Amino acid sequence: MKLNFHINYKTAWGETLHALVYRAGAGANERRINIPLTTKDGKNWTGQIQFLLDRSLTLNYHYEVRVNGKTIHAEWQTVPRVISLEPSVKTYFVEDQWRPLPQESFLYTSCMTRVFRPHAPSATTALPVYPRTLVLHAQTARPGKGESLFICGSIDDLGKWDISKAMPMQEIAPNEWAVSLDTSHLVAPFEYKFVVRNPNNAKQPAVWEEGPNRVAKVPTLENGEVYHVDDLRPKFPFQDLFRAAGVVIPVFSLRSKNSWGVGDFGDLNQLTDWAVQTGQRVLQILPINDTTLTHTWKDSYPYNAVSVYAFHPIYADMNALPPASADSMELFEQERVRLNNLPQIDYEGVTQLKLLRLKDAFSRNGDQTLATPAFRQFFIDNEHWLPAYAMFCVLRDKYQTSDFSRWPEYKTFSKEAMYKFCAPHTPHAGEIRFWYYVQYILHTQLLAATRYAREHGVILKGDIPIGVSPHSVEAWTEPTLFNLNAQAGAPPDDFSATGQNWGFPTYNWDTMALDGYRWWMHRFTHMARYFDAYRVDHILGFFRIWEIPMHSVEGLLGQFVPALPFTKEEIARYGFTFKPEYTRPHITEELIAQKFGDDAQYVKDTYLLPAEKGLFTLRPEYDTQRKVEAALAGQADQKTQHIKQGLFALISNVLFVPDRTDPQKVHPRISALQDEFFQSLNDKDKRTFTELYNNYFYHRHNEFWGEQALKKLPPLIQSTRLLCCAEDLGMIPACVPEVMQKLQIISLEIQRMPKRLGETFADTRHYPYLSVATPSTHDMSVLRGWWKENPAMTQRFWQEVLGREGKAPSEADGKTCEQILRLHLQSPSMLALISWQDWMSMDETLRAPNPNAERINVPANPNHFWRYRMHLTLEELQQSDGFNEQLRRMIKESNR
Repeated sequence: MKLNFHINYKTAWGETLHALVYRAGAGANERRINIPLTTKDGKNWTGQIQFLLDRSLTLNYHYEVRVNGKTIHAEWQTVPRVISLEPSVKTYFVEDQWRPLPQESFLYTSCMTRVFRPHAPSATTALPVYPRTLVLHAQTARPGKGESLFICGSIDDLGKWDISKAMPMQEIAPNEWAVSLDTSHLVAPFEYKFVVRNPNNAKQPAVWEEGPNRVAKVPTLENGEVYHVDDLRPKFPFQDLFRAAGVVIPVFSLRSKNSWGVGDFGDLNQLTDWAVQTGQRVLQILPINDTTLTHTWKDSYPYNAVSVYAFHPIYADMNALPPASADSMELFEQERVRLNNLPQIDYEGVTQLKLLRLKDAFSRNGDQTLATPAFRQFFIDNEHWLPAYAMFCVLRDKYQTSDFSRWPEYKTFSKEAMYKFCAPHTPHAGEIRFWYYVQYILHTQLLAATRYAREHGVILKGDIPIGVSPHSVEAWTEPTLFNLNAQAGAPPDDFSATGQNWGFPTYNWDTMALDGYRWWMHRFTHMARYFDAYRVDHILGFFRIWEIPMHSVEGLLGQFVPALPFTKEEIARYGFTFKPEYTRPHITEELIAQKFGDDAQYVKDTYLLPAEKGLFTLRPEYDTQRKVEAALAGQADQKTQHIKQGLFALISNVLFVPDRTDPQKVHPRISALQDEFFQSLNDKDKRTFTELYNNYFYHRHNEFWGEQALKKLPPLIQSTRLLCCAEDLGMIPACVPEVMQKLQIISLEIQRMPKRLGETFADTRHYPYLSVATPSTHDMSVLRGWWKENPAMTQRFWQEVLGREGKAPSEADGKTCEQILRLHLQSPSMLALISWQDWMSMDETLRAPNPNAERINVPANPNHFWRYRMHLTLEELQQSDGFNEQLRRMIKESNR
């Protein structure tokens, strides 16, 4: 049997077109057959492949543009092309057009196909094959509940424009429709159109596709030939764009009557019930990856993943485990009640208790569980990470450190050593199996919660952290994918004046590109098992990352990677003369007095040395922030902390930082315009430095960074049907919204962090449709806390945004909070996702007494303890009838 391809696509010189064919439903690792296409005019491309078939075969395929064998452009693949082959057919001809990203690609995500339109495709049998067959294949998400797609036209087979006699199409995959026509008696060409109607409700009006009639030009076929016309994309008028409201809360913050001091996967069902009760359709959580590095409260930071696949053991629902002995259960219950009654999470206590309970359950039914076919399938699906993770956990606990460079053995990972270490009947086999058991329990429980949410029409939205710990499983097993000698972070922004140092290694994107970003694709496809939407943490990292040298604690001495640093000749063309001392701290007597006050002389005597021209230099033992941090470690008194921050400021007081790979090139230091070194320049140098600074940070990289993102993001976000939302806050280059709009990535809009130049507050009425509207995030104070932070700003908000007169109240009352949330609900944004704390702010009888205690994270504090919990139980929340009715009414009135 022959399969012939024809596609109309205009290429540039040096480009070639390829068809990639693979088994339908195959994973990312499935072998793809590459069929190089040929052309005579650079526009019409053809190719052929032969099969020996003894049974039906369904294939997916797509097209790619390559230069010198390297893919530079691939068509949209979220919904792959599909063709079903029958052994009785002699030859298939496919007629294609290039598939760009659909105008409303969100309609093809699993949010729509699995949550809001969860019925299985209507096709129960294969398309009929005639001696000479024409297959028309259409792609549309227009048919709603109870509706189907039909084809109606000028010939008898298509009803002669009588809609009641139109031919029904089969939904062969979500939003993919096809119909077979017998060409032996067709009179060609003929006209036709697609139409949507409800076959079970004659009173429901049919909806015709927009535009003129289509014309089918059927080629002359021989017996045993099928002509397959793909890429028919009817456009239908959409009456209402999908808009939904939802709640944002970390799983760890959930509180139920029976939870164990922390929220868990079992609590998600009750959260789903509350969402249904109030008309919410989205539950957004924070990352749930295992972060166990030290077994201390420092592991509470959910973005410092020890594994990008493994879930944290604290999220296991203890109530779903097999019962322990009576004596053990009594002890467990006493500690459970104590921990669950605490106002905040006792992270260490919860972790210890849950691990004890999991070990007890494993001792009772672990072997039985791991012998089941379900576990064996789980192991097969996750073998690419699970054994390495289990081995890592055993070695971490054995050597009391996650820093694998300090392990006496296994500093360097090898698969051979892993297989030997994890083999049955080895000394660590029991511990290895325990970690298998824990991850399997977590997998089954989260999957059950996901299924429950989908069955109730609720989207579960996950979170993909941008980084991983430098002491993570991935850094150990695949170190070449990371720059382990660097730290990722963020430049100064509204969250932190000195930038953020996350401590993550940066990514070696060049190495990742060699296998088509396999590592990232595995992360995304893993998420797709459990979620229908996700938040990409710090999407700017796919354009460029803020890389901080290892000798720095704060973020001011970082640089963008990749970037285009200045040569000294370029700097000279601005009229600015570069001097080597511009990369060294500029420490004056005045700056010392300003930073240290009464401690100035002590600082000069202890940490500094006199230098030329009345300046000072740092003593060698204190000349980096890491050295200062180490020297002052363990001293928490106010004076020492003040001196430490002052020394950090001295060290970062430079005009330029050397490039990470080429010391002959430099980058302007971020925020240098606010520092003393810049103020010491003469007026001419201030002007020229400001010009090159602004060019570097706001213009120089725009096209370059856009190109970087367009290499990485399309294959990643198209590797699943998940709805892709992004955290696009901070220092946003102009290319970011351009790329996000091109790829239809959902943006994040925050009223108090406007993106338009000159705005103090964002106007919710003008938010883009493809966006998430929210008044606060986990990195911010909650709405009521923000209200009290800056009375002058609050007063402006009171008058300019809320349109209220007089003096703003010192506390945000329930009615004021309701008005603010209504602005978000009424915005054009696809999603209005409100933190649970902000929802509760509307009810003065239910909300927490102290809004400052409701804050989840303080980015400027690297030692912050993530411990926030709801002050109500989920049971109490569901019984709060008045509040729930108010919430439901607000959502309904906003047409969400």
